[in-house]
Amino acid sequence: MSAKVILSTTAGVALTLLGLLWFLQGADVLHVPPILCVANCEPLVGGSTTWMIAGFIGVLAGVVLIRWGTKHRPSA
Repeated sequence: MSAKVILSTTAGVALTLLGLLWFLQGADVLHVPPILCVANCEPLVGGSTTWMIAGFIGVLAGVVLIRWGTKHRPSA
């Protein structure tokens, strides 16, 4: 397996999981307290359409990366 395939698949999985987290937080299904705050950090209260859209786009981009990585494997 080439490094490009491994990198794109790993990045796709990470982006898909991050997008899913953003989507669920925006949909007010999942609540995660803020970590590594530098200034006045407050948790997200209630749903957010912006984060749902960002999460959906993140999941879509992650799935595209995963499919691209698995589709472009060099044949043995």
